[in-house]
Amino acid sequence: MNTQLKVSKRDGRLEVIDLDKIHKVVTWAAEGLDKVSVSEVELKAHLQFFDGIQTSEIHETLIKAAADLISEEAPDYQYLAARLNIFHLRKKAYGQFEPPALFDQVQRMVADQRYDAHLLTDYSQEEFNAMDQFIDHSRDMNFSYAAVKQLEGKYLVQNRVTGAVYESAQFLYILIAACLFASYEKNRRLDYIKRFYDAVSTFKISLPTPIMAGVRTPTRQFSSCVLIEAGDSLDSINATAGAIVKYVSQRAGIGINGGRIRALGSPIRGGEAFHTGCIPFYKHFQTAVKSCSQGGVRGGAATLFYPLWHYEVESLLVLKNNRGVEENRVRHLDYGVQLNKLMYERLIKNGNITLFSPSDVPGLYDAFFQDQEEFDRLYRIYEADSSIRKKVVKAVDLFSSMMQERASTGRIYIQNVDHCNTHSPFDPKVAPVRQSNLCLEIALPTKPLNDINDEEGEIALCTLAAFNLGSITNLNELEELSDLVVRALDSLLSYQDYPILAAQNASLKRRTLGVGVINYAYYLAKNGVKYSDGSANGLTHRTFEAIQYWLLTASNRLAQEQGACEAFGETTYAQGVLPIDSYKKDVDKFCQEPLHYDWEALRADIVKHGLRNSTLTALMPSETSSQISNATNGIEPPRGYISVKQSKDGILKQVVPEYDTLKKQYELLWQIPSNQGYLELVGIMQKFVDQAISANTNYDPTRFGGKVPMQQLLKDLLTAYRNGLKTLYYHNTRDGMQDPQSDVVAEEDDCAGGACKI
Repeated sequence: MNTQLKVSKRDGRLEVIDLDKIHKVVTWAAEGLDKVSVSEVELKAHLQFFDGIQTSEIHETLIKAAADLISEEAPDYQYLAARLNIFHLRKKAYGQFEPPALFDQVQRMVADQRYDAHLLTDYSQEEFNAMDQFIDHSRDMNFSYAAVKQLEGKYLVQNRVTGAVYESAQFLYILIAACLFASYEKNRRLDYIKRFYDAVSTFKISLPTPIMAGVRTPTRQFSSCVLIEAGDSLDSINATAGAIVKYVSQRAGIGINGGRIRALGSPIRGGEAFHTGCIPFYKHFQTAVKSCSQGGVRGGAATLFYPLWHYEVESLLVLKNNRGVEENRVRHLDYGVQLNKLMYERLIKNGNITLFSPSDVPGLYDAFFQDQEEFDRLYRIYEADSSIRKKVVKAVDLFSSMMQERASTGRIYIQNVDHCNTHSPFDPKVAPVRQSNLCLEIALPTKPLNDINDEEGEIALCTLAAFNLGSITNLNELEELSDLVVRALDSLLSYQDYPILAAQNASLKRRTLGVGVINYAYYLAKNGVKYSDGSANGLTHRTFEAIQYWLLTASNRLAQEQGACEAFGETTYAQGVLPIDSYKKDVDKFCQEPLHYDWEALRADIVKHGLRNSTLTALMPSETSSQISNATNGIEPPRGYISVKQSKDGILKQVVPEYDTLKKQYELLWQIPSNQGYLELVGIMQKFVDQAISANTNYDPTRFGGKVPMQQLLKDLLTAYRNGLKTLYYHNTRDGMQDPQSDVVAEEDDCAGGACKI
């Protein structure tokens, strides 16, 4: 090529491109990597150079050239591209490769109002110097390319208008730790900061987007999931919309319960007028959700819940459908349909389901969540009462319509409200669970607001994190990791701000946490077991038993130190009931693994000292934060050995962990013959998980001659219910056009912008 091409420097000067300098950088990035070629990266990049190219464009061209070479044959290009990108980001942030001293960084960023000013009042320069010794900036080199692009796009403090970046990843990790342990005594907090920093920076603990993007900045709202219940009044509906706007603007994904709203044609003001029904108010909620872009981190998103027996359900089921007109569609929300045992029984017995407006059947809506026997009794009484407005629909037709919409949109979700309350950490008589969140893994009590300042209402927040199962070599490691994550997330509840009083009161009263997992598919692969054949059942039981046991132990120890949460008395734990007591016993039919921990001693400790946190576990999808750890997302099987994800930053290729050695051990999504084995594994997890699980169903139509039969969809739905699943999230259908080894999937975000991930 023409070596006389000129590069445009930052000060406007033109210089001849220094190919030796470029070669040194690429050679440095390739050090220790397998099957990568420095010359091939240089050649691909050189072809795109032009006279007057800027220094930053040279860096970006090299990064893209390396990223384009990522393949199954040469997966290490994902690390070469990542290192080039880290080099580029550090030059943008600091003007050089070496990061500054931590104290200097914090001083500069606080002065620019980009870091929380409390960092400088909470910690001395001496303590920052000690933290600087904890930092290992070489850990930046462990990121994959997809991870670095996610850091650059979502997590690093930056000016989203100009593209200027102000920090690198290790400062992010150490300062999150510093913020979360600032309230601890000075003689012990540096120890916690070091251990927590090591756990997150070596990917043992995975943190969600709101924490990664927000903690250390002046913005102090970090809960991933917000649950808001609307009452059946204009004041409550407007308060709900106002609460949605406040939380969408602060990076949270929203769950909305709209099931109380009375049906179209119901009398209002004593018959003075007819009610306009649910749809206009659901549109009102949709407008609120889409009102904010969440600071450029992601767009607002919400899931709205209603019961299958609602009078308007036939119209509600099709709200996301592409057919119809704007007046009868609300397409930019997702929907959760609420079921219980009686609904399933009507389906199995080929019976009918009777639809009511909640306003016409006193006590029925509350009993639906609080007391299944009372619901059954009232439902039959109201069915027989000829004075009550109702519709009667064949159960198979209603379920088929629901499953058809679930199949065609992928985003009609399922909530089994009886399981959410009978296998729950909350006493349903005093704190019923009436909805879930955007991604169907949160199951917390809510109460409608009468106005935005209502102290009696309850908005539920859940603060998330996850264990990286792929980084754990021994389940005993979970003891310390549980202690760290519970302490950190519990501190966050007191550290963050609450824009609405109903959220603050509920959060500080219940102190709910949701710790999940990432890299489960890799965990199965490296242990030589599979999703589909039952071989992973015992391992899964042992693993999730250990997770719940050690998290409960950590919360119990924290309660002994700092006091139990104020609303501990509203939990079933206070009654001595543990998840191992209330799970669906059908699980025992396919998993006979015994318990391995001393649950009776733990039970006694919990009854005596309480728990600091009402909930501890929730299994979220974790799409984005899994990428940060170069992990498979959540509990899901990978679609391919290479995931080719479309994001606003372009195409991101990510190779499954240890691809070279474990290729034959991975079971890819579309290789799994049915949902049966997966649903058994989720049932085993649900035995121990005190909230819910973002579990998906997946279908390859070619296995059914081109179309998945309704009978199969209903069978899987019933299987999920029998296995004790509280919720079902996405319905994925393979379109038949993708290479099964490297499926392209659209990026899904953490708890908003399409999906709740951590």
